Amino acid sequence: MSRHFILGYGSLISSTSRAKTGETGQVWPVKLKGYERTWSVMSQALGMSSVAVIKASNKACNGVLIEVAEDQFPLFDEREHGYERAQVSRSQLHSYHEDELPEGTYWVYHTKEVVTPCQHYPIVLSYVDVILSGCLEHGDHFLHDFLSLTQGWRAPLVNDRRAPVYPRAQTELSTERFSHLLAPVSTLTLNELAITYDA
Repeated sequence: MSRHFILGYGSLISSTSRAKTGETGQVWPVKLKGYERTWSVMSQALGMSSVAVIKASNKACNGVLIEVAEDQFPLFDEREHGYERAQVSRSQLHSYHEDELPEGTYWVYHTKEVVTPCQHYPIVLSYVDVILSGCLEHGDHFLHDFLSLTQGWRAPLVNDRRAPVYPRAQTELSTERFSHLLAPVSTLTLNELAITYDA
């Protein structure tokens, strides 16, 4: 029986976030060639922007190869509503480690058009925090690659940590380090990124 894998390059990098959608198996940190990750308005209903990948020659993004049983695909297709699911080839994947990648069918959720984030649909920290926490599961190098291999950081960004816009926010995360990491690429100052609220 053929094995199936999804390339998670945003919130699906986080094991906690994946578990909120469906059952998944082992993961492998990888780079995907032939696609570029960028911030884009993918769902106006969410009131925020998300990361998406678009086909781009000589570009790459990092993510995790996630084993997913076929009966779980409807759950992930629903989660990724607004994206298209397409196959990618084994030759497009490069492992972060020496481990041989598994044989199977590989899928990625992508877009054909990037819609630039705006004040009405900004980047929100509650979503970014989930992604960065997932990146840290695979080490500092993986996290820094996420930041450098993602386009569109200079779009409007909102610190919504007090009242998260993102529906799968993880409010228990420690975000002080994330704020420092985002300061060089963000439109917000470090003070605005790290702002705390009175109880």
